[in-house]
Amino acid sequence: MGKLLKTTLIVAILAFLGERIIHFTHRFTYFREVEPVDLPNCQYLKGVEFGSEDIDILPNGLAFISSGLKNTGAVSFAPDKPGEIFLLDLNDGNLQPFPLPIRGRFDASSFNPHGICTYIDEKDDTVYLFVVNHPNYQTTVEIFKFAEEENVLVHLKTIKHALLHSVNDIAAVGPESFYATNDFYFTNFYLKLIELLFGLQWSSVSYYSPGNVKRVASGFYSTNGIAMSADKKYVYVADLTGHTVSVFQKDADWSLSPVKVVELETALDNLSVDPVTGDIWIGAIPNGMKALVYNPEDVPGSEVIRIQNIHSDNPIVTTVYANNGSVLQLSTSASVYEGKLLIGTIFHKALYCELD
Repeated sequence: MGKLLKTTLIVAILAFLGERIIHFTHRFTYFREVEPVDLPNCQYLKGVEFGSEDIDILPNGLAFISSGLKNTGAVSFAPDKPGEIFLLDLNDGNLQPFPLPIRGRFDASSFNPHGICTYIDEKDDTVYLFVVNHPNYQTTVEIFKFAEEENVLVHLKTIKHALLHSVNDIAAVGPESFYATNDFYFTNFYLKLIELLFGLQWSSVSYYSPGNVKRVASGFYSTNGIAMSADKKYVYVADLTGHTVSVFQKDADWSLSPVKVVELETALDNLSVDPVTGDIWIGAIPNGMKALVYNPEDVPGSEVIRIQNIHSDNPIVTTVYANNGSVLQLSTSASVYEGKLLIGTIFHKALYCELD
């Protein structure tokens, strides 16, 4: 009887582990391959060689690009080089981004930028740049003012909080307030693997302002990109390994009320919203396991997804770009401006394409 019980227990444990491994490989799209989707007139952005993890474009065509992210468990082609914020004028045909100097009391030597977001103050048109930073693999949120006349970032404030323990991306709603996605990439990478292996939905979204900090959404596998609708009434959240975009209504007290969930077939990273059409653009990872276990002979691919009419009963989901890694490895962001598309990556190059 004892041997039978022991055998039954071993079989049950092996079955459970097998099911968890299948769950894990599904979440990280291990076996997924995509058909290539090309775009005309694509070219690399000059000088962006070590990542373009997130991209945010102002209404005047100035694009901010975060570069040089170092992440535990992910490859870096320049592990000893501090991160930078590049600026690109999309109205300039040369497509020549340049790194922005930083002024103020800020340690640029440990700069490790992740998600970024701009905010324009309607009172005086001041442009603020919010940057998720991971100095020494910790998490802070840095607020800069963009001095356009000098092309300089002026550091204003560093924010730390227990509810901002491992921030991935950010959506600014005021000069000092924002929504942020929280995960475990920088808190504890092995805890993140356990979370994914056992299907634990521990990730969340927090709201921060100087007088009000609270968790406003939870129950995600791996919160990643976050963005606001063009009319500022809704917040969109990408679940990287949940393969979903969740739509929330922004309430008067800054809480978030769930509206709907759109399911996709790929691992989702950063989100951006076309201010003209309201379309959501997503940098996606078609085979995420290749990012965790990087092999230069079998590199991770890239994918760009567009969601049209997300608030309707039948949103239109389109793969706008897909590549096996031969051109672009591990895409994480996609942003548009007047028929131009910028595609960013976590550690590789950045790609410019024309949509029209």
